[in-house]
Amino acid sequence: MRAKYAATLFLKGVLLLMTVGMIALYVFGLPEMAATEAAQDPETAYLQYPFLIVAYIFFSPILIAFYQTFKLLGYIGRDQAFSDSVLKALTVIKYCALAIIFFIVLGELAAILFIDDDITHIITLGVIGTLASAAVAVFADLLRSLLKDAIAMKSSNDLIV
Repeated sequence: MRAKYAATLFLKGVLLLMTVGMIALYVFGLPEMAATEAAQDPETAYLQYPFLIVAYIFFSPILIAFYQTFKLLGYIGRDQAFSDSVLKALTVIKYCALAIIFFIVLGELAAILFIDDDITHIITLGVIGTLASAAVAVFADLLRSLLKDAIAMKSSNDLIV
């Protein structure tokens, strides 16, 4: 019991550090990147705010997935791993991963259509992000379906006893 509490506490700490890093990127990194790019290329300075809006929209599913994972770890820590709340959290995580894939594909298409330079690095990062998000979506869906079956078995056993 104590080992499970320590493991969930450690995972919550790692998740919290990742979230703080992501929010720091939101608040400090992205506006600085947009301002630097606008200063370097005044012809495209008008794209600074649309870039920020699109970036914030892109990162929103990531933060939502982090929050749902934090809730999921809380359920596991309170021995509520076999509940409908866990199923809902896993479903939200799956849909967030699918939204991230969608946004990456849109970004890749925009890069292909609008950037004339070499975009190999952009395509490579997009493929890596898509594969990582697909792995998260498949794992969350697999875990959700296994948990759904386990909850059904548990409820049928409770009815028998």
